[in-house]
Amino acid sequence: MTEANASADCYGIDIGGSKIELVVFDANMQAIRRQRIDTPQGDYARFLDGVCTLVTDADAEHGTRCMRVGIALPGIRDRDTGRQLSANVPALTGQMVGADLTARLQRPLMLGNDLQCFALSEANGGAADGHASMFGAILGTGAGGGYCIDGRLIDGYNGIAGEWGHWSIPAHLLAKHQLPMLDCACGLRGCLERYVSGSGLAALHRILGGTSADAAAVAIAAQAGDASAQRATDMHIDLLGHAFASLVMVVDPHVIVLGGGLSRHEPLYGALPAAVRAHLFAGMRVPPILPPRFGDAGGARGAALLARQHA
Repeated sequence: MTEANASADCYGIDIGGSKIELVVFDANMQAIRRQRIDTPQGDYARFLDGVCTLVTDADAEHGTRCMRVGIALPGIRDRDTGRQLSANVPALTGQMVGADLTARLQRPLMLGNDLQCFALSEANGGAADGHASMFGAILGTGAGGGYCIDGRLIDGYNGIAGEWGHWSIPAHLLAKHQLPMLDCACGLRGCLERYVSGSGLAALHRILGGTSADAAAVAIAAQAGDASAQRATDMHIDLLGHAFASLVMVVDPHVIVLGGGLSRHEPLYGALPAAVRAHLFAGMRVPPILPPRFGDAGGARGAALLARQHA
């Protein structure tokens, strides 16, 4: 869809496991055009063709060759080789995505991690707008995020700042809740995301003998009085409280903004402050924990902001 007579200022492209979306923004960061395609599965050439077609179609419609293009990619990019590692879009793994798209589109591109782009979007006009620092914590299939100071993304030496989901769960919490050490797709064991993400909540329920396929099913079962679902929810809040307390002690953000599917679970916002406080020493304050303003639309918006900030 498009808005007539609007001038294109920048493009944001969000790459996901099931869809690729390009959003055209005007100078006020208002979305004036959206177009999406299915993500080609297992075909890197088709992936390149699809992204390039989205960009050239937008150029044609707006009568301009936009030079501010940001792309939010899942996974990480090796800063020495430029090669991508992406579990959600396996066709990108091992590929020089940035170099290949730059060569095809003949313009500068800004590539960012999709979770970090979410944080950047919420730091600029989103739920964390006006705060000196913020942490965007994604709780979806996995757990990750991004950290911003004064509205600018801090990506770090390796470009992975915000990957809190791959901290190891402490042994004392495993013992407290009698949980097994779970393997993670990243190659490590005991990563927090296996326990505190949306899929982690469902996994906790199954460990306790439940059958829930996802976090929403756990919530429904808990509300219906299912004892194992209620226990899984209590465990999840405690583990997530510890994870966020660690964030507070490491980066001390002025606000935490939740993203992903669990960000839509309203009881979290009431339960988390006390759960975080329980893992902090006396005198420390828990920062506000807020729902996102842009939600799933934040990836493309954050990518466009990344392009504008580095133009």
